Amino acid sequence: MVATVTVVMIFSIPIIAIVSDHFQQQSKTKHNMLKDEIELEKLKHENYLLETEKLRLELDQMKVHSHEEESKIL
Repeated sequence: MVATVTVVMIFSIPIIAIVSDHFQQQSKTKHNMLKDEIELEKLKHENYLLETEKLRLELDQMKVHSHEEESKIL
């Protein structure tokens, strides 16, 4: 009985270490994925702002051209 407990304890320590290391690696991987997702969302937002500004400028330019054409007609 004592020998069985000793053998189980000897083998359980490395198994626990392996399982703990696996969970640590999973946590690090999830952390890195979240960092990448946050960075991607920041880039998407920045792109949205740039596109919105570009469209606003294009609309302003169209208004200016429209006014110029109207003034030529008059």
